[in-house]
Amino acid sequence: MTRPHTAILCGSVLLAGIAIGATLDSWQLPQSVAANAINAKEANRLYKELGGDTSSLFEGSRQLAKIAALTTPSVVHIQSERRTLSGGIVQETGSGAIITSDKVKGTYIATNRHVIFGSEPNQIEIHLQDGRVIHPERIVSDKATDVAVLKVSAKDLQPARWGDSDKVEIGHMVLAMGSPFGLSQSVTMGIISAKGRRSLKLGNKAEVINQNFLQTDAAINPGNSGGPLIDLHGRIIGVNTAIASNSGGNDGIGFSIPSNLVRRVIDELLVNGKVQRAFLGVRLDDDFDADTAKRLKLERVRGARIVEVYPNTPASRANLKFDDVILSFGGVDVIDENHLINLVSLTPVDKRVKMSIFRSGKRVTMEVVLGDRTDLEERSEAPSRR
Repeated sequence: MTRPHTAILCGSVLLAGIAIGATLDSWQLPQSVAANAINAKEANRLYKELGGDTSSLFEGSRQLAKIAALTTPSVVHIQSERRTLSGGIVQETGSGAIITSDKVKGTYIATNRHVIFGSEPNQIEIHLQDGRVIHPERIVSDKATDVAVLKVSAKDLQPARWGDSDKVEIGHMVLAMGSPFGLSQSVTMGIISAKGRRSLKLGNKAEVINQNFLQTDAAINPGNSGGPLIDLHGRIIGVNTAIASNSGGNDGIGFSIPSNLVRRVIDELLVNGKVQRAFLGVRLDDDFDADTAKRLKLERVRGARIVEVYPNTPASRANLKFDDVILSFGGVDVIDENHLINLVSLTPVDKRVKMSIFRSGKRVTMEVVLGDRTDLEERSEAPSRR
């Protein structure tokens, strides 16, 4: 089973940056030159060789410069403050991206909830690339994903464009943009190190439930939270949120919320003011081990084992039972209980979904119509074991 890993919400924000290596066209210093100081003649020769710009390294650098020039005007620096119960003032710094929504007209700033949490619009400063400082007109956020969207109305804003995070592969190069340590308009580079990271404990500033992070080795530091992760097409494929670090700074392990999830959350927040989430109505085994899998006649630990079923829920109506193991949900193989929780919560309410269940040593197919999680939260019924 995957155990929780501790990650730090870059205190104010975090962003990711990665470094790549490349080789120049093959050349070699004369042995006599390499061992001693380079004389003027040899220095002139080397400078002449390096003066060209036809190598693949130069071409790659030009491509990165184009991406940075295109996207930098869409990245903002955010400063917020809020009063504590004791009357003190807490200040946060972070980053964000200027975006638009397919559902609601207007211009918005996408960022992390923990960057602006507890602040009123007049307590939030959005610093644009051209030096202007503006305040949001409206704030809506989602605790479960740590996503926030701010409505703005300033003129001549350049929104960034969304990319498809489902098409991102491990090893793809990315640029992370934002304001690490308050250094606005910073750009760093790296790769996608892993996908589908879950079971991360993100400190006490945000209780992120719906985790499905992209992992990157980009340099993420305080001040980058809420900043965009950009692909080589110049499009947002993630919102940088946390780092795994022993020092509090960049250790090469950063986490970004996939853009497809961010877009869905933002659209729902703008349309409904909240995110509607589906639920199944079961309690899952968070310690599903090899001994239990062997008892159930599973060849290995996989899927999500049901240990309790709530009465009068989609799960009970679908006749799910104690010790059922959900192997696939909506055509997606289930890795563990946290994976299933994400799959369910990101599925539209009232949708009919096919599931593959392992029961009594056999694999069976079942269907379930998902309910609205709000309905369950408003009830106080105890779960029943089925």
